[in-house]
Amino acid sequence: MTRVLQAGRKEPISGTTRSVVVFLHGYGANGADLLGLADPLAEHLPDTLFVAPDAPETIPMMPTGYQWFPIPWIDGSSEEEAHRGLQAASEDLNAFLDALMVDEDVLPEQVVLFGFSQGTMMALHVAPRREDEIAGIVGFAGRLLQPELLADEVVSRPPVLLVHGDADDVVPPQSLPEAAEALQSAGWKEVYAHVMKGTAHGIAPDGLSVALAFMRDKLSL
Repeated sequence: MTRVLQAGRKEPISGTTRSVVVFLHGYGANGADLLGLADPLAEHLPDTLFVAPDAPETIPMMPTGYQWFPIPWIDGSSEEEAHRGLQAASEDLNAFLDALMVDEDVLPEQVVLFGFSQGTMMALHVAPRREDEIAGIVGFAGRLLQPELLADEVVSRPPVLLVHGDADDVVPPQSLPEAAEALQSAGWKEVYAHVMKGTAHGIAPDGLSVALAFMRDKLSL
């Protein structure tokens, strides 16, 4: 039984939806945390609908914070609980994407997943296991989970842009080359990377500019 994800949205400024960017927020945040990025992006993506779901699980003592799955080194959960949470959240996100494409009458190649931190982990886990290839994945400050399983479980290989700050003290910067290597080993042809100099665990203007160019290209805008 999948959980229904609640989502904020920013309508395309042209009034016509020809593409969709789905923001996937990080641990302890919510959809609104990333939806603000739609404002600087919309001018350059006028026919794009921006959607930002809240992750399915609330976090104790954080009334507005959500998680996609437990993180053992933060909350003391077990690896088994984290794995179960990842699988459940993956089913929730897949159901959300399926419904979104039907409701908005868009094809997979008109959809980009844009993740930050734990949201990047979700995007890199879910999209390659979907039958129909989406337009692309933008992953900020995240990592590839279970890289050893990817080659056996991959179904589609959408273009991937990985962006990371070289001063990130939450998710190690080394996670970017590790993810890129695993993706290429699993048969990816399009893996791009950008390092944000002097940037901690966040999204710097140069990274957002690179992400915008990538999305415009992959959405054929």
